[in-house]
Amino acid sequence: MASTIFNGTNLLLKVITDGGTLATIGHTTSCSVSFTNDMADATTKDSSGYSEVIPAVRSAEISFDGLVDYTDTAGGDELAGYLLARTKVDFSFGTAATGDTVYTGEGYISSAEISGAMEEAVTYSGTITVTGAIVTSVN
Repeated sequence: MASTIFNGTNLLLKVITDGGTLATIGHTTSCSVSFTNDMADATTKDSSGYSEVIPAVRSAEISFDGLVDYTDTAGGDELAGYLLARTKVDFSFGTAATGDTVYTGEGYISSAEISGAMEEAVTYSGTITVTGAIVTSVN
């Protein structure tokens, strides 16, 4: 059954090199997906002085952050490696609950950061810029 209101802990981001088996990014503390629909100008002399637009190019970005654990199969250092190698990744963004929506597609790690302050846990953060279509499905 699909979730109703659910705890953000259940939202999972999975990645892998293009064509591999998806793995949940380890020790994430947050993740988000942002969809954008650019608008193309469609104003004509018949627009009576009002601006008109039509939907044009769609795009998306996925942001994430978490705690570095070098034993994670998919963690901050692997994600930075994908960026440095310009490796295309497959992704999945959603829960594991039956009936819930899941977004899948391909993209590139467009930013990655690993940082640590004195006496604090080492963290990572990054962004996946989606390339191509996003597929919406249900678990």
